[in-house]
Amino acid sequence: MPTFSAVKSASTPRTPSPDRAPRRPERHDRAPAPAVYAVSDLHVRYPANRAFVARLRPRTDHDWLIVAGDVGEFAADVEWALRTLADRFHTVVWAPGNHELWTPPTDPVQLRGEQRYLHLVALCRRLGVVTPEDPWPVWRGEGGPVAIVPLHLLYDHTLLPAGTATTEEALARARAADIVSTDEVHLHTDPYPGVADWCRARVELTERRLAALDPELPTVLVNHFPLTAHPTRTLHHPEFALWCGARRTAHWHRRYHALAVVYGHLHIPRTHFVDGVRCEEVSVGYPREWRARGEQPPAPRRILPFAPADDEPAPAAYEPATAAAEPATVTDEPTPVPLTPAPGADEPATAPPGAAA
Repeated sequence: MPTFSAVKSASTPRTPSPDRAPRRPERHDRAPAPAVYAVSDLHVRYPANRAFVARLRPRTDHDWLIVAGDVGEFAADVEWALRTLADRFHTVVWAPGNHELWTPPTDPVQLRGEQRYLHLVALCRRLGVVTPEDPWPVWRGEGGPVAIVPLHLLYDHTLLPAGTATTEEALARARAADIVSTDEVHLHTDPYPGVADWCRARVELTERRLAALDPELPTVLVNHFPLTAHPTRTLHHPEFALWCGARRTAHWHRRYHALAVVYGHLHIPRTHFVDGVRCEEVSVGYPREWRARGEQPPAPRRILPFAPADDEPAPAAYEPATAAAEPATVTDEPTPVPLTPAPGADEPATAPPGAAA
Protein backbone atom coordinates (compact mmCIF):
# COMPACT_ATOMS: atom_id res chain seq x y z
CA MET A 1 0.00 0.00 0.00
CA PRO A 2 1.31 3.53 -0.73
CA THR A 3 2.94 5.47 2.05
CA PHE A 4 3.28 9.22 2.14
CA SER A 5 5.28 11.28 4.59
CA ALA A 6 6.32 14.84 5.24
CA VAL A 7 9.66 13.93 3.65
CA LYS A 8 8.70 12.75 0.16
CA SER A 9 12.10 11.68 -1.07
CA ALA A 10 15.74 11.57 -0.07
CA SER A 11 16.86 12.43 -3.60
CA THR A 12 18.31 15.85 -4.51
CA PRO A 13 15.51 18.19 -5.64
CA ARG A 14 15.62 19.60 -9.14
CA THR A 15 16.44 23.30 -9.55
CA PRO A 16 13.23 25.00 -10.73
CA SER A 17 13.33 26.81 -14.04
CA PRO A 18 13.17 30.60 -13.61
CA ASP A 19 10.20 30.81 -16.01
CA ARG A 20 8.14 28.26 -14.09
CA ALA A 21 5.67 29.22 -11.37
CA PRO A 22 6.81 28.40 -7.84
CA ARG A 23 5.77 24.95 -6.70
CA ARG A 24 2.76 24.85 -4.39
CA PRO A 25 3.90 24.13 -0.82
CA GLU A 26 3.64 20.56 0.42
CA ARG A 27 0.27 19.84 2.05
CA HIS A 28 1.98 18.96 5.33
CA ASP A 29 3.65 22.40 5.35
CA ARG A 30 0.26 24.09 5.68
CA ALA A 31 -1.66 24.43 8.92
CA PRO A 32 -4.03 21.48 9.33
CA ALA A 33 -7.72 22.10 8.77
CA PRO A 34 -10.26 20.87 11.31
CA ALA A 35 -11.45 17.34 10.65
CA VAL A 36 -13.64 14.53 11.95
CA TYR A 37 -11.76 11.42 13.13
CA ALA A 38 -13.08 8.07 14.32
CA VAL A 39 -11.88 5.27 16.56
CA SER A 40 -13.49 2.31 18.33
CA ASP A 41 -12.78 -0.67 20.56
CA LEU A 42 -10.41 1.19 22.85
CA HIS A 43 -10.73 -1.46 25.60
CA VAL A 44 -9.04 0.74 28.18
CA ARG A 45 -8.82 -1.99 30.85
CA TYR A 46 -5.64 -2.98 29.01
CA PRO A 47 -2.78 -0.72 30.21
CA ALA A 48 -1.31 -0.34 26.71
CA ASN A 49 -4.67 0.79 25.34
CA ARG A 50 -5.22 3.11 28.28
CA ALA A 51 -1.84 4.71 27.60
CA PHE A 52 -2.86 5.12 23.96
CA VAL A 53 -5.95 7.11 24.99
CA ALA A 54 -3.93 9.16 27.48
CA ARG A 55 -1.62 10.32 24.67
CA LEU A 56 -4.30 11.05 22.09
CA ARG A 57 -4.45 14.70 20.97
CA PRO A 58 -6.35 16.55 18.24
CA ARG A 59 -4.44 18.36 15.51
CA THR A 60 -6.60 21.50 15.81
CA ASP A 61 -8.86 23.04 18.44
CA HIS A 62 -11.89 22.26 16.27
CA ASP A 63 -11.36 18.55 15.54
CA TRP A 64 -14.21 16.14 16.26
CA LEU A 65 -13.79 12.54 17.40
CA ILE A 66 -16.23 9.69 16.87
CA VAL A 67 -15.92 6.86 19.42
CA ALA A 68 -17.79 3.87 17.99
CA GLY A 69 -18.17 1.73 21.09
CA ASP A 70 -16.33 -0.76 23.29
CA VAL A 71 -14.53 1.86 25.34
CA GLY A 72 -14.56 -0.57 28.24
CA GLU A 73 -16.69 -2.79 30.45
CA PHE A 74 -16.62 -0.83 33.72
CA ALA A 75 -18.60 2.41 34.03
CA ALA A 76 -15.65 4.20 35.65
CA ASP A 77 -13.38 3.28 32.73
CA VAL A 78 -15.90 4.56 30.21
CA GLU A 79 -16.18 7.81 32.14
CA TRP A 80 -12.38 8.23 32.38
CA ALA A 81 -11.83 7.67 28.66
CA LEU A 82 -14.69 9.86 27.44
CA ARG A 83 -13.80 12.62 29.90
CA THR A 84 -10.19 12.53 28.73
CA LEU A 85 -11.23 12.81 25.08
CA ALA A 86 -13.97 15.39 25.66
CA ASP A 87 -11.46 17.64 27.44
CA ARG A 88 -9.31 17.66 24.28
CA PHE A 89 -11.54 17.40 21.22
CA HIS A 90 -14.06 20.07 20.24
CA THR A 91 -16.85 17.50 19.92
CA VAL A 92 -16.92 13.82 20.91
CA VAL A 93 -19.66 11.56 19.53
CA TRP A 94 -20.21 8.17 21.20
CA ALA A 95 -22.13 5.11 20.05
CA PRO A 96 -22.24 2.21 22.53
CA GLY A 97 -20.67 -1.14 21.92
CA ASN A 98 -21.61 -4.42 23.52
CA HIS A 99 -18.86 -4.15 26.16
CA GLU A 100 -20.23 -0.92 27.67
CA LEU A 101 -23.54 -2.75 28.11
CA TRP A 102 -22.03 -5.62 30.07
CA THR A 103 -22.63 -5.84 33.82
CA PRO A 104 -19.38 -7.31 35.16
CA PRO A 105 -19.86 -8.78 38.64
CA THR A 106 -17.08 -6.60 40.09
CA ASP A 107 -18.29 -3.30 38.63
CA PRO A 108 -19.72 -1.10 41.41
CA VAL A 109 -22.38 -0.03 38.89
CA GLN A 110 -24.64 -3.08 38.75
CA LEU A 111 -27.33 -1.64 36.47
CA ARG A 112 -28.45 -4.00 33.72
CA GLY A 113 -29.73 -3.73 30.19
CA GLU A 114 -31.52 -0.55 29.18
CA GLN A 115 -30.97 1.03 32.61
CA ARG A 116 -27.23 0.61 32.21
CA TYR A 117 -27.37 2.19 28.77
CA LEU A 118 -29.38 5.16 30.08
CA HIS A 119 -26.89 5.55 32.95
CA LEU A 120 -24.10 5.86 30.36
CA VAL A 121 -26.15 8.35 28.34
CA ALA A 122 -26.55 10.52 31.45
CA LEU A 123 -22.82 10.21 32.12
CA CYS A 124 -22.04 11.34 28.58
CA ARG A 125 -24.36 14.31 28.85
CA ARG A 126 -22.55 15.47 31.99
CA LEU A 127 -19.32 15.30 29.99
CA GLY A 128 -20.75 17.07 26.94
CA VAL A 129 -20.43 13.91 24.79
CA VAL A 130 -23.06 13.36 22.08
CA THR A 131 -25.02 10.08 22.32
CA PRO A 132 -27.61 8.32 20.15
CA GLU A 133 -30.31 9.88 22.35
CA ASP A 134 -29.29 13.45 21.56
CA PRO A 135 -29.95 15.67 18.53
CA TRP A 136 -27.50 14.55 15.88
CA PRO A 137 -24.80 17.18 15.33
CA VAL A 138 -24.02 18.59 11.90
CA TRP A 139 -20.39 18.95 10.82
CA ARG A 140 -20.09 22.28 9.00
CA GLY A 141 -16.36 22.24 8.36
CA GLU A 142 -14.67 21.16 5.14
CA GLY A 143 -16.68 18.37 3.54
CA GLY A 144 -19.89 19.49 5.27
CA PRO A 145 -22.63 20.01 6.05
CA VAL A 146 -22.98 16.37 7.12
CA ALA A 147 -25.07 14.93 9.96
CA ILE A 148 -23.02 12.71 12.28
CA VAL A 149 -25.48 10.01 13.36
CA PRO A 150 -24.49 7.81 16.33
CA LEU A 151 -26.63 4.65 16.53
CA HIS A 152 -27.48 2.12 19.25
CA LEU A 153 -28.83 -0.95 17.47
CA LEU A 154 -27.26 -4.14 18.88
CA TYR A 155 -27.80 -7.37 16.90
CA ASP A 156 -30.52 -9.95 16.38
CA HIS A 157 -28.73 -13.14 15.26
CA THR A 158 -29.90 -12.73 11.64
CA LEU A 159 -26.46 -12.48 10.01
CA LEU A 160 -26.19 -16.19 9.29
CA PRO A 161 -22.96 -17.99 8.40
CA ALA A 162 -22.87 -19.74 5.04
CA GLY A 163 -24.54 -23.13 5.03
CA THR A 164 -27.24 -22.25 7.56
CA ALA A 165 -30.82 -21.26 6.80
CA THR A 166 -32.28 -20.22 10.16
CA THR A 167 -31.12 -18.47 13.31
CA GLU A 168 -31.77 -21.62 15.33
CA GLU A 169 -29.63 -23.73 13.01
CA ALA A 170 -26.84 -21.14 13.00
CA LEU A 171 -26.80 -20.82 16.80
CA ALA A 172 -26.71 -24.59 17.18
CA ARG A 173 -23.73 -24.77 14.83
CA ALA A 174 -21.96 -21.98 16.70
CA ARG A 175 -22.43 -23.69 20.05
CA ALA A 176 -21.25 -27.00 18.64
CA ALA A 177 -18.09 -25.23 17.43
CA ASP A 178 -17.71 -23.49 20.84
CA ILE A 179 -18.04 -20.07 19.15
CA VAL A 180 -20.26 -18.12 21.52
CA SER A 181 -19.98 -14.43 22.42
CA THR A 182 -19.22 -13.50 26.02
CA ASP A 183 -22.32 -11.29 25.72
CA GLU A 184 -24.27 -14.43 26.54
CA VAL A 185 -22.89 -14.13 30.09
CA HIS A 186 -22.44 -10.41 30.72
CA LEU A 187 -24.89 -8.53 28.47
CA HIS A 188 -28.35 -8.41 30.03
CA THR A 189 -31.33 -7.14 28.06
CA ASP A 190 -33.78 -6.05 30.80
CA PRO A 191 -36.61 -5.17 30.30
CA TYR A 192 -36.58 -6.94 26.92
CA PRO A 193 -36.88 -10.75 26.78
CA GLY A 194 -33.76 -11.05 24.65
CA VAL A 195 -31.23 -9.14 22.58
CA ALA A 196 -33.23 -9.60 19.37
CA ASP A 197 -36.20 -7.86 21.01
CA TRP A 198 -34.04 -4.97 22.21
CA CYS A 199 -32.49 -4.73 18.75
CA ARG A 200 -35.91 -4.64 17.08
CA ALA A 201 -37.07 -1.81 19.34
CA ARG A 202 -33.92 0.20 18.71
CA VAL A 203 -34.09 -0.29 14.93
CA GLU A 204 -37.72 0.83 14.78
CA LEU A 205 -37.03 3.89 16.97
CA THR A 206 -33.98 4.83 14.91
CA GLU A 207 -35.77 4.39 11.58
CA ARG A 208 -38.37 6.94 12.69
CA ARG A 209 -35.68 9.46 13.60
CA LEU A 210 -33.71 8.88 10.40
CA ALA A 211 -36.85 9.33 8.30
CA ALA A 212 -37.25 12.81 9.81
CA LEU A 213 -33.81 13.96 8.59
CA ASP A 214 -33.58 16.44 5.74
CA PRO A 215 -33.20 14.20 2.65
CA GLU A 216 -30.76 16.75 1.21
CA LEU A 217 -28.43 16.38 4.20
CA PRO A 218 -25.83 13.61 3.81
CA THR A 219 -24.90 11.50 6.82
CA VAL A 220 -22.10 9.64 8.49
CA LEU A 221 -23.75 6.62 10.11
CA VAL A 222 -21.91 5.49 13.26
CA ASN A 223 -22.68 2.09 14.75
CA HIS A 224 -20.56 -0.29 16.78
CA PHE A 225 -21.68 -3.21 14.63
CA PRO A 226 -21.43 -3.26 10.83
CA LEU A 227 -24.65 -2.29 9.08
CA THR A 228 -24.26 -4.97 6.40
CA ALA A 229 -23.07 -8.57 6.38
CA HIS A 230 -20.19 -7.84 3.98
CA PRO A 231 -17.50 -7.21 6.66
CA THR A 232 -18.33 -10.44 8.50
CA ARG A 233 -17.21 -12.49 5.52
CA THR A 234 -13.62 -11.90 6.62
CA LEU A 235 -14.14 -13.44 10.08
CA HIS A 236 -11.89 -16.35 10.98
CA HIS A 237 -14.91 -17.95 12.67
CA PRO A 238 -17.92 -17.20 10.42
CA GLU A 239 -20.29 -18.29 13.19
CA PHE A 240 -19.43 -15.12 15.10
CA ALA A 241 -21.42 -13.10 12.52
CA LEU A 242 -24.51 -13.97 14.61
CA TRP A 243 -23.33 -11.40 17.18
CA CYS A 244 -22.37 -8.74 14.60
CA GLY A 245 -25.48 -6.88 13.46
CA ALA A 246 -28.89 -7.25 11.84
CA ARG A 247 -30.13 -7.77 8.31
CA ARG A 248 -32.67 -4.98 8.73
CA THR A 249 -29.94 -2.32 8.44
CA ALA A 250 -28.39 -3.68 5.23
CA HIS A 251 -29.84 -0.89 3.06
CA TRP A 252 -29.41 2.02 5.48
CA HIS A 253 -26.24 3.35 3.83
CA ARG A 254 -28.28 3.96 0.66
CA ARG A 255 -31.63 4.87 2.18
CA TYR A 256 -30.19 7.48 4.55
CA HIS A 257 -27.72 9.14 2.17
CA ALA A 258 -24.52 8.04 3.88
CA LEU A 259 -21.24 9.54 2.77
CA ALA A 260 -19.54 7.06 5.09
CA VAL A 261 -20.36 4.33 7.58
CA VAL A 262 -18.17 4.04 10.68
CA TYR A 263 -18.14 0.84 12.74
CA GLY A 264 -15.91 -1.39 14.88
CA HIS A 265 -16.51 -4.63 16.81
CA LEU A 266 -14.69 -6.95 14.39
CA HIS A 267 -11.17 -5.80 15.37
CA ILE A 268 -10.27 -5.86 11.66
CA PRO A 269 -9.42 -2.21 10.84
CA ARG A 270 -9.92 -1.54 7.14
CA THR A 271 -11.50 0.71 4.54
CA HIS A 272 -13.90 -0.83 2.05
CA PHE A 273 -16.83 0.23 -0.11
CA VAL A 274 -20.38 -1.11 -0.28
CA ASP A 275 -22.52 0.21 -3.14
CA GLY A 276 -19.99 2.99 -3.53
CA VAL A 277 -20.31 4.08 0.11
CA ARG A 278 -17.09 4.21 2.11
CA CYS A 279 -17.13 1.94 5.16
CA GLU A 280 -14.49 2.41 7.87
CA GLU A 281 -13.77 -0.25 10.51
CA VAL A 282 -11.84 1.86 13.03
CA SER A 283 -11.15 -0.50 15.95
CA VAL A 284 -8.00 -0.47 18.06
CA GLY A 285 -8.65 -3.94 19.52
CA TYR A 286 -6.68 -5.87 22.11
CA PRO A 287 -2.89 -5.49 22.43
CA ARG A 288 -2.28 -9.03 21.19
CA GLU A 289 -4.20 -8.11 18.01
CA TRP A 290 -2.68 -4.76 17.15
CA ARG A 291 0.81 -6.03 18.00
CA ALA A 292 0.35 -8.74 15.37
CA ARG A 293 -0.02 -5.93 12.81
CA GLY A 294 2.68 -3.63 14.14
CA GLU A 295 4.36 -2.31 17.24
CA GLN A 296 1.75 0.33 18.01
CA PRO A 297 -2.05 0.62 18.04
CA PRO A 298 -3.79 2.14 15.02
CA ALA A 299 -4.55 5.84 15.21
CA PRO A 300 -7.99 7.39 14.62
CA ARG A 301 -9.10 7.40 11.00
CA ARG A 302 -10.00 10.67 9.29
CA ILE A 303 -13.61 10.55 8.13
CA LEU A 304 -14.23 14.15 7.03
CA PRO A 305 -13.14 15.81 4.90
CA PHE A 306 -12.59 12.74 2.76
CA ALA A 307 -9.56 12.68 0.48
CA PRO A 308 -8.11 10.01 -1.81
CA ALA A 309 -5.24 8.06 -0.25
CA ASP A 310 -2.59 9.96 -2.23
CA ASP A 311 -3.86 13.30 -0.87
CA GLU A 312 -4.45 12.21 2.71
CA PRO A 313 -2.95 14.38 5.48
CA ALA A 314 -1.67 12.85 8.68
CA PRO A 315 -4.39 11.85 11.19
CA ALA A 316 -4.80 13.13 14.72
CA ALA A 317 -1.68 14.20 16.54
CA TYR A 318 -0.21 12.55 19.62
CA GLU A 319 1.97 13.42 22.55
CA PRO A 320 5.13 11.48 21.70
CA ALA A 321 6.32 8.80 24.09
CA THR A 322 9.94 9.61 23.30
CA ALA A 323 11.87 12.85 23.00
CA ALA A 324 11.87 12.88 19.18
CA ALA A 325 8.87 11.79 17.13
CA GLU A 326 9.20 10.20 13.71
CA PRO A 327 7.85 12.13 10.69
CA ALA A 328 4.15 11.52 10.16
CA THR A 329 3.39 8.74 7.70
CA VAL A 330 0.05 8.16 6.04
CA THR A 331 -1.33 5.08 4.34
CA ASP A 332 -4.76 3.67 3.69
CA GLU A 333 -4.52 2.34 7.24
CA PRO A 334 -4.36 4.77 10.20
CA THR A 335 -0.96 5.95 11.39
CA PRO A 336 0.27 4.34 14.66
CA VAL A 337 0.92 6.20 17.87
CA PRO A 338 4.55 6.36 19.06
CA LEU A 339 3.85 4.51 22.28
CA THR A 340 6.15 2.38 24.41
CA PRO A 341 4.08 -0.48 25.84
CA ALA A 342 4.08 -0.96 29.59
CA PRO A 343 5.28 -4.29 31.02
CA GLY A 344 2.47 -6.79 31.14
CA ALA A 345 0.34 -4.62 28.88
CA ASP A 346 -1.16 -7.62 27.13
CA GLU A 347 -3.41 -8.19 30.11
CA PRO A 348 -6.23 -5.92 31.35
CA ALA A 349 -6.02 -4.55 34.87
CA THR A 350 -9.04 -6.52 36.05
CA ALA A 351 -11.01 -7.64 33.04
CA PRO A 352 -14.14 -9.67 33.56
CA PRO A 353 -13.64 -13.39 33.02
CA GLY A 354 -13.86 -14.57 29.45
CA ALA A 355 -13.49 -11.08 27.97
CA ALA A 356 -13.98 -11.25 24.22
CA ALA A 357 -15.29 -9.14 21.40
